[in-house]
Amino acid sequence: MPPHDQFEQRLTDDERQIMSTLTTPHKIQLFLDSLTYSADPFYRCPLRVMKERIAHCFDGALFAANALRRIGFPPLIVDMIPNHRDDDHLLAIFKQGGYWGAVAKSNFAGLRFRDCIYRNLRELVISYFDSYFNIEREKTLRGYTAPLNLSRFPAPWEIDDEPLEDIAQKLDEIRKFRLLTNEQEAALPLVDDRTYHAGLYGADSAGLFHPPTMK
Repeated sequence: MPPHDQFEQRLTDDERQIMSTLTTPHKIQLFLDSLTYSADPFYRCPLRVMKERIAHCFDGALFAANALRRIGFPPLIVDMIPNHRDDDHLLAIFKQGGYWGAVAKSNFAGLRFRDCIYRNLRELVISYFDSYFNIEREKTLRGYTAPLNLSRFPAPWEIDDEPLEDIAQKLDEIRKFRLLTNEQEAALPLVDDRTYHAGLYGADSAGLFHPPTMK
């Protein structure tokens, strides 16, 4: 039995009812928004996310990819790559009518849903740039990976935590795309007060990345 069928079978009636309501990418996003943000240093598979109602960006992206596959999209994820002073951030991406959108779980208000209006993945990723900052107000987004199709993983990532480390490892290995030149990076200003406080609205402080002290 395919793992996505096993996922369905392991749900309770109430959980299956919830999944049946996730009929659009935006509804998937609203479900992710309802989950507690996880500050845990480990991964949860989509089944565990549904059972425990907690997720960080990796867990949320895999849950969203599984939910997107359920409504006809391939389960694609993209990793957004920061400099060494921030966490990376994972998106579940989808394409309709030739345009890209994204679903994501985040501790930052601006790093979540994107409507399906972007002509290519660079446009989609760059839309997160101004909202991608650390607690020191530094804009940290620097690049992104090629899309990773989770259907290529034979292990049951939908229902088992064990394959998730392999997915994370694969994201480290696949092709990367740089967004900024060295000159552009050096010229970046700090985030202004209004953007900073808006981005951190509702954030769980325990889940925030603390960059190393600058010498």
